[in-house]
Amino acid sequence: MLSFLLRRAGLMIVILFFVSIIVFSLVNVLPGDPALMILGQEATDESLEALREDMGLNDPLVMQYFAWVGDLLQGDFGQSFRDNTEVSSLLAEKIPITLQLTVMSFAIAVLIAIPAGVISATRKGTLWDSSATLFALSGVSLPPFWLGILLIFIFAVTLGWFPPSGYVPITESVAQSLWYMLLPAVALGVRLSAELTRMLRSSLLEVLGSDYIRTGYAKGLLERAVVYGHALRNSILPVITVSALQFAAFLGGTVITEEIFNIPGLGQLLVTSIQTRDFPVLQGAVMFMALAVILINFLTDVLYSILDPRIKLTGGSQ
Repeated sequence: MLSFLLRRAGLMIVILFFVSIIVFSLVNVLPGDPALMILGQEATDESLEALREDMGLNDPLVMQYFAWVGDLLQGDFGQSFRDNTEVSSLLAEKIPITLQLTVMSFAIAVLIAIPAGVISATRKGTLWDSSATLFALSGVSLPPFWLGILLIFIFAVTLGWFPPSGYVPITESVAQSLWYMLLPAVALGVRLSAELTRMLRSSLLEVLGSDYIRTGYAKGLLERAVVYGHALRNSILPVITVSALQFAAFLGGTVITEEIFNIPGLGQLLVTSIQTRDFPVLQGAVMFMALAVILINFLTDVLYSILDPRIKLTGGSQ
């Protein structure tokens, strides 16, 4: 167990190192001048040059990279070029908003996918199975941004049941915050629920054909006990993998949805930082998302060992 943790920690450090190089390189090849974005088109050459020197933009890229990484290792994400705000403060403000949207989307997806997948697998060839399959295919085919626009038109503009956009902090009103977040959460959750439904159905059908499942039925166990007590637990592992990866992707993949619903989360911060060439904010946000993906993958491996003792953490073999 300890050796596994140490190996994964070392691998995480190596991955983060390469990610930092890629992020820094891509950000610095973006067209545009941060100094010009800050001072405006009417700024003089002298003032632009002075600002570039003050921000360290005139230093060689290698020096800029190591200075940035050195600050990261000390927990310093730098300051925003636009308003000198600490990047860590901006991330601390925006991450909980995106995390709330992600958790709600994930909860909606799971609440839909597990019943739909179980019913589809246990009622193979029936109308229930066909309906679940149709839902899964439709859900995968619908882009979240298109579904979000459709939900706004139907439930906000036409029926007036939900607000079309905006955000209420959960610290001000839990009910209002959840109400404002419901439509964007559904827009994101439907696609994930469709993917999980298809995977759970396929995995569950394979498990239901196993010998020990037939033995359970032969012993007179109720269908509910066999399906939920034995089959579902053994077929849920691939679903957990996809769920974990999607949860991590949601943290950085809500950009368009947050823009459509005007949610001031991490995605909107990324868009703003790209438009204003605010490199420290952009780099800090991307590095956070990379770290989140790596950590979630690590926790997924640990969860595997809990759900299935046959998986050995020491060597990763089954």
